Amino acid sequence: MVWFGGFKRADTKSEYDQRLLDLINRLKEEWDHAAQTQNAVADSDIEMAQETALAKQKFFFIYKEARLRHIKNDHIQASVISYDHDDFQ
Repeated sequence: MVWFGGFKRADTKSEYDQRLLDLINRLKEEWDHAAQTQNAVADSDIEMAQETALAKQKFFFIYKEARLRHIKNDHIQASVISYDHDDFQ
């Protein structure tokens, strides 16, 4: 299907899908960073906990949207991989 100016709908959809995946990856990194900072600081306060909770909610909001659009990521984030085990069964 061709749109105005010759753009194809599939190309536009794939472009926005990729933007959504990039946003998901960035939000996951921000959430991980906030959680690591909160854990590293001895005197973490309620504001730091709220920032971590907000980063988590942003990630899950966008993640839910990607699930509704049936978007799949083609790589695994480093934060998801566990290095605790040597055997990968």
